[in-house]
Amino acid sequence: MTALAALAPTPAEDDDLALAHRIAAGEETAFELMMRRHNRRLYRLARATLRNDADAEDALQEAYLAAYRHIGDFRGESTLFTWLSRLLLNECYGRLRKHSRREALFPIADDIEHEVDAMTINDFDPPYHAAARAEIRGLLEARLDSLPIAFRTVFVLRSVEELSVEETARCLDIPEATVRSRHFRANALLREALARDIGAVEKSLFEFAGDDCDRIVATTLARLREQKRT
Repeated sequence: MTALAALAPTPAEDDDLALAHRIAAGEETAFELMMRRHNRRLYRLARATLRNDADAEDALQEAYLAAYRHIGDFRGESTLFTWLSRLLLNECYGRLRKHSRREALFPIADDIEHEVDAMTINDFDPPYHAAARAEIRGLLEARLDSLPIAFRTVFVLRSVEELSVEETARCLDIPEATVRSRHFRANALLREALARDIGAVEKSLFEFAGDDCDRIVATTLARLREQKRT
């Protein structure tokens, strides 16, 4: 492959840029398409970060509105999903800081491993072998909620959304080596708690059904139209 070919945008990147241009031109249907295309994946990321369904939906709406305002800044240097993920994470982190200023919510990097080592993961031993698939998924979501935020976000992007190490690092703005180590630790802790059952339910974490998608789109569009009128 020539150097020029290696630098050429992929069809997906071309499509992302074209969609961004349509949104920047004021095409509401393009904005709706963007939301429907990324709703499920972004909701999962917000839910893993905030650990609350309603807060995750609110953060996602705010991120979409921010994306609409700043869509002209998107240059296609990353995928649209990566760009949206960073907007969403900024919104989520802002909410966490606002609501938890008195707590040591964001330990420095050197303290993260200590935080995980201090966890007592074996104190949660439900009869999950007899549970239905939906119940096991709920146990996994609850266990994921108990992990530190740095590990939750990496796990969702790598194991659930199946992003590459490189793209995950770009979404979270951390080194690739950090992505690998955090993903390994998150997997180890979750597998210790849920053993063999985790493999069957990873892909259905924080389910975001059609009605949920419709609600996010409708509410965000209504807020956008209201903002345009004011």
